[in-house]
Amino acid sequence: MTQPVVVVDAANVVGSVPDGWWRDRAGAAVRLRDALVPLAAAGLAADADVPAWARTGPVRVVLVVEGAARRVAAVPGVEVVSAPRSGDDAIVALVRTEPAEHRLVVTADRELRERVRALGAAVAGPRSVYPPPSS
Repeated sequence: MTQPVVVVDAANVVGSVPDGWWRDRAGAAVRLRDALVPLAAAGLAADADVPAWARTGPVRVVLVVEGAARRVAAVPGVEVVSAPRSGDDAIVALVRTEPAEHRLVVTADRELRERVRALGAAVAGPRSVYPPPSS
């Protein structure tokens, strides 16, 4: 069995936190990427939308970036996919071709949620991964 995969819609997730992300979209994507690193090993928060299999690690984390954030690089624990055009279309294509039995897409975008659910993926909101919990 392949490792469960969590696909994160970077633009949508960073856009859910009013922290000035619009002044530096690439920087916001880097902050999100770095916050995802520990989740790859430990799993996601026990949020109501997060399936049980995603609450324990390890999970494969794929961050889909677009626009000004396309230059964000992968780091150990987080793969980065640069969408040549629409991030939503790239996420749907990834979910469609992903061999993992368990697939979770993190986004608040209603249309994208419908598209990936139709492919059998689970969905969770941005708060399941970002911002990281306060210490």
